[in-house]
Amino acid sequence: MMFIRIVKPALSAIFQILVLIVAVTWILDSGAQAMGYTWQWERVPDYIAFYEDGEWWPAELAEGLLVTIKISLLSLIATLIIGLITALLRNSNSIVGRSLGTGYVELIRNTPLLVQIYLLYFVFGPVIGLDRFSTAILALALFQGAYTAEIFRAGLNSIAKGQFEAAHSLGLSKVYTFWDITLPQMIQRTLPPLTNEVISLIKNSSIVSVMAVFDLTTEARNIVSETAMPFEIWFSVAIIYLALTLSLSAIAAWLEHKFGANWRTQ
Repeated sequence: MMFIRIVKPALSAIFQILVLIVAVTWILDSGAQAMGYTWQWERVPDYIAFYEDGEWWPAELAEGLLVTIKISLLSLIATLIIGLITALLRNSNSIVGRSLGTGYVELIRNTPLLVQIYLLYFVFGPVIGLDRFSTAILALALFQGAYTAEIFRAGLNSIAKGQFEAAHSLGLSKVYTFWDITLPQMIQRTLPPLTNEVISLIKNSSIVSVMAVFDLTTEARNIVSETAMPFEIWFSVAIIYLALTLSLSAIAAWLEHKFGANWRTQ
């Protein structure tokens, strides 16, 4: 009975997905026929990888994907650092620290990412000597860091003050209290919204193509201009981004379950 209860919902979900795929495929094919467009899906793999001299080599889309992943990973590290520092500043007893944290969050959250990218790329980047790649990482980290800071701040504020008083009564320093008591609970409580921010960061990384960074979006745009295959290429890019975000969601769900289970048993 337990096996049936597990398998039946899975089969139902798979069936629904297949029906959805068939319906979308039929709609797209009907639209293409009405426009007189000829599908060229057989050419798409050549822009992902190609075989030459006895081995496989990454093509434009694969190379762009690697750049996107690299930008996203480096931006994520910087985002978490900026977000945590800002959250601590906003919760500090220092008027200057709170003012700096609040000013940064309000400035970033109330201006468009594209405008921030242009300002960094054309104004501040040349002044401080940043190249296009570094500017892209900084722009994404500053933008996502403001939202991540609010997530961290909410996580910090959700922890009962009695825990800090208990740690102080036991003689723990502020550093050990934060590292051993505050940080684990904060991560546990903020993991779901942090997953959304990571997914948002990956999707926003496509905007850095305006700086001629050869990420996945830029490579796709170049391919479309050369081959006149907008539907095949952009659908392929959408599928790649979808695969990335779904993979991250699965990893985050596993981490949430694992960390939550571990901490509940402590």
